[in-house]
Amino acid sequence: MYKNILLLLILSAVLYSQTKSSVFNIKDFGAKADGTTLNTEVIQRAIDSCSATGGTVLFPAGKYLTGSLVLKNNVALFLSKGAVILGSTNLNDYHEHKPELQSYNDNFLKYSLFYAEKAENISIEGEGTIDGQGGAFKVKTKKKPERYENRPFVIRFVECKNVSIKNINLVNSAMWMEQYLACDGLYIKGIKVFNHANQNNDMMDIDGCRNVIISDCTGDTDDDGITLKSTSPYSVQNVVITNCIVSSHCNAIKIGTESTGDFKNISISNIVVKPSSVKKVIYGFPEGISAITLTTVDGGTIDGVTISNINIDGPEVPIFLRLGNRARKYKEDESLPGVGEFKNVSINNIIARNVKSIGCSITGIPGHNIENIALSNIRINYSGGIDKGNYKDAVPELENSYPESTMWGNLPAYGFYIRHVKNISFNAVEVNYIKPDIRPVIICNDVDELSLSGLIAECDSNADSFLRFDDVTNSKINNTECTTKTKLFLELRGDKNSNIKLIGNDFVGFQKICNVQKGIMLIDGNLK
Repeated sequence: MYKNILLLLILSAVLYSQTKSSVFNIKDFGAKADGTTLNTEVIQRAIDSCSATGGTVLFPAGKYLTGSLVLKNNVALFLSKGAVILGSTNLNDYHEHKPELQSYNDNFLKYSLFYAEKAENISIEGEGTIDGQGGAFKVKTKKKPERYENRPFVIRFVECKNVSIKNINLVNSAMWMEQYLACDGLYIKGIKVFNHANQNNDMMDIDGCRNVIISDCTGDTDDDGITLKSTSPYSVQNVVITNCIVSSHCNAIKIGTESTGDFKNISISNIVVKPSSVKKVIYGFPEGISAITLTTVDGGTIDGVTISNINIDGPEVPIFLRLGNRARKYKEDESLPGVGEFKNVSINNIIARNVKSIGCSITGIPGHNIENIALSNIRINYSGGIDKGNYKDAVPELENSYPESTMWGNLPAYGFYIRHVKNISFNAVEVNYIKPDIRPVIICNDVDELSLSGLIAECDSNADSFLRFDDVTNSKINNTECTTKTKLFLELRGDKNSNIKLIGNDFVGFQKICNVQKGIMLIDGNLK
């Protein structure tokens, strides 16, 4: 019995010793928690020592000023409650890091507070705060790349594996708050981001990463919120984003803009998009530019995206889908990319209120359609108030323009403007407005295989039509209800409209069903 007790005591002592040795308290390395002493060298020594055996670098309560730090294999940074890491406001305290992997960012994104490249099993966790003090890095010119290159990220990890960022507070970056480039196995949970210190103040940028889970996060940023992009040939694949609250002066949930690589197998759910608590705007609008933006314009493919259970309050545009041809190269010696692809996207269970009057848009470009789009159980309440003269009926293609939901101004349809699309369905979609709006609910231009089922919408009595089709083929409109009638249910333009079926719709109160009969099939069940 005594031998067993002795063995247990010895084992406990060994385990305690191992646990104690795996924790590297930065104060033991000489760190000063006064907020003014530069601790870069001593913190880096703690990280290097930790990496040799694996373990945790501990930041006790206090304020620690530091410049660039490099995370290494098997290192977990833990910020205790009350611990604040302050990024130095002196650019000389930051090291330049140009990763081996080439990307579009190489020309101008040099500095970061926390940097890692090809590291494995790294994490930043705890209840403390990282404050980039980004307001100290003034933008002195509007020229590229000068307006970017002297502003540090807070976090930039490149080609890392098994990365965890949990529960910490991130505030005041001089640039993007976080960029994860070509990482594999990225887990971000429970973080809080507040980023209104400077230009380009994104919440997080997931760039060419694979196997990513983002959950239970909140963010309030001047620039984009949760952003998936590809600035190199690496694709964004196998991503889950869920249970987050996002406020942005720009785009809350965004895929694309930079889109060299592909975006595949992405699931986004249970997101609240609400207005920022900050009314002063550097970019965008106080309530935001868009809630959901999906774009590919640099040759990449969007394929397999599901978006569900999104509650939207306030932005200019709730939904923006765009296939374009900006054709930006990720490095100078590359050939111009071809036009990408955009297909297989499902958006359902969306409530949007207090959104502005521009309208949603789903647009490809001539010869390159967006394909296989399903929208269901969507309710949007627009502000309305648009009369003739407040929008342009002809919408330019703008194939090579920066993809932004406001790029055309007020669209000629108040609900959805759809162009260059193949196989799109609307099921149980309801749209209305606060103030009368003269525009049709939906305009379709160069669309093949359209299904409108269970559409419920308002339409001003002075509007030219409820719906408008221009060169639409193989479409079906059934069980559609206009809650306020106008003179014409469906206006056809162009000479390529064909095989348009009207089934079980409510035409009571319309002066006319359609302006022409060619290409229209009235099926039994329509109310007249």
